[in-house]
Amino acid sequence: MFKRLFFIIRIGCAWGLAIMLVVALYSSLPLIGQFEAPAILFSFGTIGLVIAGAFSHLHRVRLVAGRVDDETLDNRQKRVIEIPLEAGEAFDVVEAAIRGLPGAEGVQAARDSLQVRAKIARPHLYGEPPLRRWNPLLWFAPDHNQLQATVTPAGDSGRVTLICEPESPAWSDWFLVDDGTNFENAEAVARAITRRIGDRRRSEQASAAQTATEKELTEAKLHLLHAQVEPHFLYNTLASAQLLTRSDPARAEAMLGHLIQYLRRSLPNAEDDMSTLGMELERALAYLEILKIRMGDRLGMQVDVPQALRATPLPAMMLQTLVENAIKHGLEPRTGGGTVWIRARRDDDGKIAVTVADDGEGFNTQTSGTGIGLKNVRERLRLRYAGEANLSVIANFPSGVAATITVPSNGARHD
Repeated sequence: MFKRLFFIIRIGCAWGLAIMLVVALYSSLPLIGQFEAPAILFSFGTIGLVIAGAFSHLHRVRLVAGRVDDETLDNRQKRVIEIPLEAGEAFDVVEAAIRGLPGAEGVQAARDSLQVRAKIARPHLYGEPPLRRWNPLLWFAPDHNQLQATVTPAGDSGRVTLICEPESPAWSDWFLVDDGTNFENAEAVARAITRRIGDRRRSEQASAAQTATEKELTEAKLHLLHAQVEPHFLYNTLASAQLLTRSDPARAEAMLGHLIQYLRRSLPNAEDDMSTLGMELERALAYLEILKIRMGDRLGMQVDVPQALRATPLPAMMLQTLVENAIKHGLEPRTGGGTVWIRARRDDDGKIAVTVADDGEGFNTQTSGTGIGLKNVRERLRLRYAGEANLSVIANFPSGVAATITVPSNGARHD
């Protein structure tokens, strides 16, 4: 109650002093003394309209803010808002919030200096005032408010200083009111920033949840792939070993040894889907040695993987997938068989490139398969390395296909 009374007295005194000065100047003019009555009526009428306008301002401020105090009554509002985003991202959020204000005009955004300026048209809160020309609080009132926002970098976050004020000098606050419009603008920008940050956080959480689900699904597929050694491969290998025990026991023993090595490397690891290039190479070579015993001279293989690169972390079963594709879709359909090359190199960027190539049928639609294996490889690389790894499949010269997996040398996971 005291603050309301003080506000009315303050603005009434300011206008009273201004009116007294005007009346004094008016009365000092020659031949004006006989017209004092109009001056007195003007004085009382003006003070009455000023007090009525002050009451209207108090009532609206209470409706808008829910309270009446020095902060809400002030025509000039300042807010300091912490945004948990990098300064550039915080600036984008602030700019979008300001552009979304009703009546926003002439928005000027300077990204280098992290500043936004705008003019906000003052609304006609109760329509066009019928006594506008007689209301002294509207005589000099500006048609616009102005807004300035400055983003200050603060480590990994940004601090926004928001200033909302009338488009008039500070001394005019003794005579004019803004009907709470600048308080509304400041609160609206703060709400918009909060909402946009909330939407951003929910979007990030949804994306993270989706990525986590995709990772779980991919790893589940991997464990299933580990657990189910292809039945016909296992059957054919054991059947071949059984036949060789009668005709060539040494080759049968070698085949079973390679099968044991292959199965040992194929057991699933429940803790992680990562292996090393060396371990994956052992599995692939065991697989190829078994097939070489079965296919004889139809299958050749060449391996060029430096010892220094064999400790490179590599997702399990990836190399095996490429080798199986080379056999099934490249060499097995070919009567004369062919050769499989396994090669690893460190490129100029420090990444490790592992290539499996063959000189088989190439991109033949009749032998290209469903592509599920390669799709699984690409998906696992995307989920684990977030764009830092890739799979490329190109035609080999003069025939066949070359598939290359490129991964970071440290195998770092990007979650």
